Amino acid sequence: MSSFRKRALDEFSSHKAERFYLENAPVSQYFGQNVFDVEKMRRYLSAEAFDAVQLAVNDGVKIDRGVANQIASGMKAWAIERGATHYTHWFHPLTDATAEKHEAFVDPSKNGGVFENFKGEALVQQEPDASSFPNGGLRNTFEARGYTAWDPTSPAFIIDQTLCIPSVFVAYTGESLDMKTPHLKSLQQLDKAATDLAKMFDTKTSRVNVMLGIEQEYFVVDEALFRARPDLMLCNRTLIGHTSAKDQQLEDHYFGAIPSRVMCFMKDFETEAFKLGVVLKTRHNEVAPNQFEFAPYFAEANLSVDHNLMMMILMRKIAKKHKLKVIFHEKPFAGINGSGKHCNWSMFTNQGVNLLSPGKTPRNNIQFLSFFVSVIKAVYEHHHLLMASAASLNNSYRLGGSEAPPAIMSVFCGTTLTELLDSIENMLITDDSVENKAIKLDIVGKIPEILPDNTDRNRTSPFAFTGNRFEFRAVGSSVNVASSMFVLNAAVAQQLSKFKSLVEKEISEGLTKDEALLKIIRQFIIESKAIRFEGNGYSEEWHKEAARRGLKGISDLPEAFRAYLDPKTIKLMEETEVLSVREVEARYEVLNEIFIKKLQIEARVIGDLTVNHIIPTAIKFQNSLIQNVLGLKELFSEEEYKVMSERQLVSIRKISGYIQQLREDFHALVQARKEANVIASYPERAESYSANVLPYISKIRITVDKLEMLVDDELWPLPKYRELLFLR
Repeated sequence: MSSFRKRALDEFSSHKAERFYLENAPVSQYFGQNVFDVEKMRRYLSAEAFDAVQLAVNDGVKIDRGVANQIASGMKAWAIERGATHYTHWFHPLTDATAEKHEAFVDPSKNGGVFENFKGEALVQQEPDASSFPNGGLRNTFEARGYTAWDPTSPAFIIDQTLCIPSVFVAYTGESLDMKTPHLKSLQQLDKAATDLAKMFDTKTSRVNVMLGIEQEYFVVDEALFRARPDLMLCNRTLIGHTSAKDQQLEDHYFGAIPSRVMCFMKDFETEAFKLGVVLKTRHNEVAPNQFEFAPYFAEANLSVDHNLMMMILMRKIAKKHKLKVIFHEKPFAGINGSGKHCNWSMFTNQGVNLLSPGKTPRNNIQFLSFFVSVIKAVYEHHHLLMASAASLNNSYRLGGSEAPPAIMSVFCGTTLTELLDSIENMLITDDSVENKAIKLDIVGKIPEILPDNTDRNRTSPFAFTGNRFEFRAVGSSVNVASSMFVLNAAVAQQLSKFKSLVEKEISEGLTKDEALLKIIRQFIIESKAIRFEGNGYSEEWHKEAARRGLKGISDLPEAFRAYLDPKTIKLMEETEVLSVREVEARYEVLNEIFIKKLQIEARVIGDLTVNHIIPTAIKFQNSLIQNVLGLKELFSEEEYKVMSERQLVSIRKISGYIQQLREDFHALVQARKEANVIASYPERAESYSANVLPYISKIRITVDKLEMLVDDELWPLPKYRELLFLR
């Protein structure tokens, strides 16, 4: 046996042994082995380096460059032991994807060999090309320099023998070009505002962390069928396709037995997730066929976002090994449920107190109410911006139906809390008090215990309170949730600061602290009442009522994106220092640019499918019908012929009409694209695409789907829904 073959067999055997071990060993024995967590830091870093990292994570203290060399040395030693050969700064550009530029650990040595090298400057900073990512005008092609900088609050990890270092991405001039930077800034601002208010209840509070649990929905299809659909390959959704006779109407898929192929994929995916220190708690079938969900344990919000993006990378890689394709698009199939990321959001103090957990005592109740109404007020004040932050072309196909929330923001509180808020709103104010500010009712001791299960679940609510957290359900399944979370964090930070300021003002004017707190709680309840809604978000009555309340929904994406330029948005971002005016304007530009480009791709793909696949197939089938009719005429009498050919002639006429309609709509679509493409301004071009291109994509689909029901199944050129949606 050759030495090469022997080494290959040994390697195969070792992989086989490792797989057997992982399938049979308790998760606790290999959990976190591919992440440079606190335990690894204690083993591989000096005391000085370890303390520096902990101070950076817990207190935001900047790491000295000299200490960075020590950290890099320890991180390299661990990574090489785990088989890593390269390292990369792993960052989140404005594309909803992640980016990485790999560098080998090896450097040439003087004797002609190589040695492993990784210095502090390589850990702390890299310099990728900034002009090739969406930037909204912050960078030009001739101004390509940008920087990635290490984010020590999210531990490094290894995927495919590459050490991935979570990083921010900024332009040469300092503006953020990523999702992580504003998210980190928003978390800092919320920490400060929430800590300042929480100290009014517990002086030992020194920090407040935002905790986030992201429920991830996704579809899985057979890889071969996926590759036979150009629309799925290029757009991640089916641009044409008639609904299957059976899809989700029997409600037999939800929580059903997981298909064997998918279960094998899930087991491998979960094993790799556990190695990366991600605590996956839940897996199950979702409502639509071939739709599934996983949910991790709650984590600090920055880490939770990184984990979610890591999982998306892993899932795509591992699905290939099982001849499957994972689809994260919000609406890959028409007529059935779409997919979202349900963001479960809460705030915890360093004392372990969940500020959105009502508790059992009056003191905890009033603390809970202070934070609870501040969050509701934040959502009310910036409801259109929050919904716009979740708006995208993909998500626009999903919102408003099949259990996805409508594109109008509202807050669901549940019966118990709604009654409590109403009772506080209706409290009487004495007329003889100083400046009419003293509360007559001693409500502090009368607030009842609020149990976590006193709120029902409302699947039509975009923002629902679920016992001890809020669930933001509008966010799409394919996105980086930081794009919505930094808006929510900034809005809540603003209102918490305002709440505390108003309470302090009332105390300075003579009210007790409890009286002042309840007065401002009541004020926030009254001011934000319009955003609260307990009913069916899909109903036409709610749409009319929302308009009457002044709640602005989203019906047109380019118009929705303008929420970023609203003076209230600019003021919010400047006050919280999350984004500068220039950065806000850049993000507005990027949103329009991505919307245009995705629609361009969809328009070109559906045009290609129509002209090169559907029309030729329809003509071929039509010709077979014509030949059949001619044959009948030769074989049968005129009277028999009329009876026997009647249905074929009806089908021939229908097909001719559909073909003509497709040709007309295709040429109109091309013309609409040409007219839009000459518009220089991205926002104006996006408006043209929305008004003139998008309708033709929908119109062509309707005609093609009618043809699908007429044309011989053997001739139809694409896998149908009944084939795509049911894995065996």
